Amino acid sequence: QVQLVESGGGLVQPGGSLRLSCTASGISFSIYNMGWYRQAPGKQRELVATISRGFTTVYVNSVKGRFTISRDNPKNTVDLQMNSLKPEDTAVYSCTANYGSMTYWGQGTQVTVSL
Repeated sequence: QVQLVESGGGLVQPGGSLRLSCTASGISFSIYNMGWYRQAPGKQRELVATISRGFTTVYVNSVKGRFTISRDNPKNTVDLQMNSLKPEDTAVYSCTANYGSMTYWGQGTQVTVSL
């Protein structure tokens, strides 16, 4: 059974930082491309960042220079370090694992950036 479990969300003030973590089980983690998506209320889900099995990273323009995605294959985890957070970063953040035509999703974790 495949599971992706996110943690680390919460409430933070503008300019603050959070670190999200996703732990995967039931997959051969090292061969999967991993990613983080987010969905804000009333908006479409958008890709935030991806890290390939070869450790190549891609970011949406709005988070470049502020967010960093990383993976630890022995621990089966993918993290998203989020700095200089803005109110517009408020969303539910979900972890994904992709290999070929297979994509798995986590349940998501809420990130709220507010005073």
